[in-house]
Amino acid sequence: MRRNILNSVLIGVCALAVVGCRPKKEIVKAPPVADAAPVNNKKSENLAALLEKELQYNTLSLKGKADLDIDGNANNVTLNIRIKKDEKIWFSVTALGGALEAARGVITPDSLLLMNRLQKTVLRKPLSYIHGYTNKQVRFGWLQSILTGNTIKEFMTEKSDLNLENGVWVLNGTEQSLAYRTLFNTLLKSTELTLNDAAAAQGLKVVYDKYTPVNNGLFPSVVKITSAVGNKKISVAVDFVKIDANVALEFPFSVPKNYEVIN
Repeated sequence: MRRNILNSVLIGVCALAVVGCRPKKEIVKAPPVADAAPVNNKKSENLAALLEKELQYNTLSLKGKADLDIDGNANNVTLNIRIKKDEKIWFSVTALGGALEAARGVITPDSLLLMNRLQKTVLRKPLSYIHGYTNKQVRFGWLQSILTGNTIKEFMTEKSDLNLENGVWVLNGTEQSLAYRTLFNTLLKSTELTLNDAAAAQGLKVVYDKYTPVNNGLFPSVVKITSAVGNKKISVAVDFVKIDANVALEFPFSVPKNYEVIN
């Protein structure tokens, strides 16, 4: 009995040591509004100042703990994402502490591959397939920007309204039937993005928090995405625990022979 108690204590001490030695992310706090950099009245220059804060990268490797909810079906998963800028987004969703891969996918500017490990199926579709879950105007570059906390370039133009509200920049506008709004902090980084198409009953909201230094820029280590299209609702809240930029990456995706391919 004494040995069992001693073993338990030792295991507990080791666990605490591991947690205590785990590297902590450096979080860059946004300065108070009163300490923010001065602004001018030229919209073009203010837009340029915001664009200068965009995260620059060739590749990104991300790993995070995520709370995933699809139409009320909630799960805690581990999410791995690899991005080759403007070319592909690869992702893997695992459960049971990474022991079980539930899904794997690859998104390119014109296609989508989604492997469901649990159902042994592979979905092969054009990228437009995602419009069943989001607005029809969403394209690859938008997905890339949403995942990295960068702005959507099509909105960062003179046609948009750019105003100071409570000491921070707010970008508003419409693109066809889509209304968009981006709220920035005093670091000139996005804190909230909303896309709404009332006529199509479609809405997307992304909240960014806890920016951390990456490749001489800033990356949001906490990202919360909520999408609603009609009665379809998806939400995912990710806390990224590992963020690497400009590293060599592989994007493995092979289809087992016993899997059904759905075109």
